[in-house]
Order: sequence, then structure tokens, then C-alpha cells
Amino acid sequence: MAKKDKNKPQLDERLDGFNITINEFGEIKSTMDIRQINAFLDETVADKKLVDRDDHVNKTLKEEYDAKKEEQQKKK
Repeated sequence: MAKKDKNKPQLDERLDGFNITINEFGEIKSTMDIRQINAFLDETVADKKLVDRDDHVNKTLKEEYDAKKEEQQKKK
């Protein structure tokens, strides 16, 4: 069995205490409500499917996506 890494990834403070598991019946169990998770993801993650659309709302998403992509490339 693989050893667990002692270094935990950096998480947003709003995800503090978040844990997700799958039980023996294949059900997903989480310490947060799915609505809270979805709200967090809507705020912090640009939808890649909508990035190339021409409407105004998605232009801002494309700008956010491109900025995050550049930031990640700079970190590498």
C-alpha cells in the first residue's frame, strides 16, 4: 500500500474541513452540501465549454481563463 504524503495541498480557506469519500455502495459522501460546492466552483472556476462563445458574459470568462492559464504557466 502506498504511503500517504504528509504534505497536504494548499486549499482555499472556504474549503477548510472539506472531505469527500465513496462508501461501499458507491455513494459519494461529503462534509459539504453540494450547493455550497457548486457555488464555490461557479465563483472560482471558468467553464471551459463557454470560453469561446461570443456573448458578453463569456468574454469575461475567457479573459479570466486566459489570465489563470498564464499565471499557471508562469509558476512552472
